Amino acid sequence: MKKTDTKQAMKLIMEAPIGQYIGEDGAQILAERACCEISLKDNEFLFHQGDLENSFYIVTEGRLSLVKERKKDQKPLVLHVLEKGDLVGELSFIDDTPHIESCMALGDASVLRFKAEDFRPLITEHPRLMFDFMRAIIKRVHHTVSSIEKQQLALSDYISTGGKGRQ
Repeated sequence: MKKTDTKQAMKLIMEAPIGQYIGEDGAQILAERACCEISLKDNEFLFHQGDLENSFYIVTEGRLSLVKERKKDQKPLVLHVLEKGDLVGELSFIDDTPHIESCMALGDASVLRFKAEDFRPLITEHPRLMFDFMRAIIKRVHHTVSSIEKQQLALSDYISTGGKGRQ
């Protein structure tokens, strides 16, 4: 774990999808609140299912996977792959609930960490920034829900045609 370079953190935030929502001023403010950068080795866990964290992260290098851990002799089941710029842990951070899946590095990776005690004061200090931040997260949730609906529809079509798919 190393202390964050504010200029580098701002650059990473601006390159991430969230940067388009919060702009340069917002990226500067967030960069100043970044706690640290965490390096992960291949297959190392950032957090586990059931953990209650007080942080969220931005992937700054490499890839992470959201996984369901299984029995000791089985590899974790990969549910989703996160790339550079993706947020991770933000939903559990916002609603203060345990993680519903684990997060594991796919190769060497690093993340920028934001802790609650550094981040929450922004709600009163910079309400517009926080509105834009929340808007970015909600857009991502909408995109995910839409993707799941399309996959459900395709699966329903496949099942209803006896595995033949659309005719």
